[in-house]
Amino acid sequence: MDRIKEKMNSLRLEADESAAKTEELKKKVKELEQDNLQKEQEITSLTHRNQLLETEVEKLETGIKEAKAAASDSAQAGQQSEALTRRLQILEEEAESADKTLRETNDKLRQTDVKAGHYERKVQALEQSRDEWEAKYEDMSKKYADLQKELQELEHSMGNI
Repeated sequence: MDRIKEKMNSLRLEADESAAKTEELKKKVKELEQDNLQKEQEITSLTHRNQLLETEVEKLETGIKEAKAAASDSAQAGQQSEALTRRLQILEEEAESADKTLRETNDKLRQTDVKAGHYERKVQALEQSRDEWEAKYEDMSKKYADLQKELQELEHSMGNI
């Protein structure tokens, strides 16, 4: 009986140890389940965060593409601006040249105008002198005709004597 008691005690001890071990394992399972749940929540949170970051990356890539396109447009605009600046400079130089030519032409025109005025006065003086000479010629022609007539009358009268 002692053996049975011993055996019972040993079985009780084993049962107590098994119960304690079972309790310990249940606690461990509960901790692991809780840890697992926490890890799943963390995975869900990280997945959501990953999706947000991917969306942000797409936005940034789109922004980079737009910035590159804008930079390209800006470079083209810069080239166009340089071309227009060169064209403007050429046009300004042409305008300065045209202005200089215009001033020179105006000076020549004024000089020509002054000369034309001088020549007009000379022409008027010459016309007046011509008119005077023509008047003198007409007077002289008339006097010559009168003298011729007198001479003929004198010859006629001398021929009658």
